[in-house]
Amino acid sequence: MKALRALSGLVAGGLVVLTAVLVGAAILGAQRGFPGPGTGRLSWHLGLTVVAVAAQVFADRHRGMAALSGSLVVFVATGYLLVTQWWN
Repeated sequence: MKALRALSGLVAGGLVVLTAVLVGAAILGAQRGFPGPGTGRLSWHLGLTVVAVAAQVFADRHRGMAALSGSLVVFVATGYLLVTQWWN
């Protein structure tokens, strides 16, 4: 169970980094006049990153099935984001 929480923590951290890079690209795009990711993509990334981090905090503070469900939420949120926003 610890290994699953550790893996979901890495995934949640990676999602935070990905969202930070996307926000940086949006800021640079706005400053330099080239098209950035757009508000729709930013909204999806920010929203699902908040969900994933909250689920990871929940998983880290609980044990058993509660921790498992929190880790699964991290994986589902990340998978949904990658499939809908990156795989097209």
